[in-house]
Amino acid sequence: MDAVIKLHHADLNFGRTKALSDINLTIDGPKIYGLLGRNGSGKTTLLSLLANYREVTRGELTINGEPLFENENQVSNVHFTFQRKFKEETEKGKDILKDAAHFIPSFDLDYALSLAERFQLDLNMPMKKHSTGRASIFQVIKGMASRAPVTIFDEAYTGMDAPSRELFYEVILEEQALHPRIFILSTHLISEMEHLFDEVIILHDSKVLLHDNYESLLSQGASLTGNAETVDRFASQLKVLKEKRLGRTKSIIIFQQINDRLLQEAEEAGLDIGNVTLQDVFTNVTKGEEPHE
Repeated sequence: MDAVIKLHHADLNFGRTKALSDINLTIDGPKIYGLLGRNGSGKTTLLSLLANYREVTRGELTINGEPLFENENQVSNVHFTFQRKFKEETEKGKDILKDAAHFIPSFDLDYALSLAERFQLDLNMPMKKHSTGRASIFQVIKGMASRAPVTIFDEAYTGMDAPSRELFYEVILEEQALHPRIFILSTHLISEMEHLFDEVIILHDSKVLLHDNYESLLSQGASLTGNAETVDRFASQLKVLKEKRLGRTKSIIIFQQINDRLLQEAEEAGLDIGNVTLQDVFTNVTKGEEPHE
């Protein structure tokens, strides 16, 4: 089934600390959402609300028109996957998956087993013997096989090596084609994952700073490179996010719609016009350091 999640003026407080402030979002599908934010921006806190772990302090959070918190009719529609350590877990992976199939109505055990083969994960090994990377693969398999209408991954894949992450991205796209649903991917690996996103949500200082369609978002920006004086002449008319200068050459990143006339004038003036990346947009609109990749 399709799902629609709505947050309306939602706050979450921890004592006197406001962890989330005036969140207004509509999350529908089937779409893949990229959830971005600097450390401490509120990403995991927001996901904990969506996963039914916490109740909003103020405002509303609904799924399919019903309040989400402690709603037995809707709780199985959301599956939350996060990094987990299995240091004391003696149970084998295959047994954990069998338990998941028993408790999660939409869980596909055969699919989970097939993913384990693709990732070459030994499900007969006690979980505590798996490395951090292999434990991350197990969590990803369990999350994918949940086939919940809202499937959330909170950095669950960051312990995986690059080839395993690439396989995960491949699996996400395959699964969205065959069993479309809402995926919410919280990540710092922006450059590596942006090709997956249909929509992007950026949190900053506990608020939604930006929510837009991925293609539409990037179309709002561009880079201009060329003679510094010429670049400065155009920059005076534009919203500049970032600039770099090397000798007489200057490059700027702008974030706004540029009309065709201005683009033509920039080209005629000898400037190179390039695209911006989601990393460019994120780094500069949040005015933070680039995420580690």
